[in-house]
Amino acid sequence: MQWLNEPPKWSHSGNQIVIKTAPKTDFWHITHYGFIRDSGHFYFDAIATDFTVSVKFRGQYKDLYDQAGLMIRADEKHWIKTGIEYVDGSQHLSAVVTHEYSDWSMTPLVNPPETFQLRVERVGDAIHIASWSEAAGYQLFRMTYLPSLIPLQVGVMCASPEGDGYEVVFEDYCIETSV
Repeated sequence: MQWLNEPPKWSHSGNQIVIKTAPKTDFWHITHYGFIRDSGHFYFDAIATDFTVSVKFRGQYKDLYDQAGLMIRADEKHWIKTGIEYVDGSQHLSAVVTHEYSDWSMTPLVNPPETFQLRVERVGDAIHIASWSEAAGYQLFRMTYLPSLIPLQVGVMCASPEGDGYEVVFEDYCIETSV
């Protein structure tokens, strides 16, 4: 795995990746705010086939827009980030899809689990994003598009757009590829 924007403090041992985010980091592209941010932390593998990636994670979210989860990236103008985003004092299930302009969807988590679990699948040019619940297993909450003819960067991401940083722990990160 390799870094885009390596954080100031991190470790990777066994099935655990622990990251302390740097302040004022984010991924965003133009929409509504008018700015471009490509400074969030992204630890990734390059994948050129269909795949399924999953991870469990927990964070000490405290500041507006603290975020953690998975990222799928073709380049700086075409990417998806999904996971938890801390908004108005609570955790939200979030997905940002960027094709030159970012869009953002989020749903508040009334009773967020201590550890959150995500799965993202690439099937051709379709990206399926699902979250885990004890009651129902994985449930699809977003399907979107990313070009299928290019290798993608796939991995864990986190950022602290407004705050001074926080710690996030990723566990059981797993990528399965199709041949």
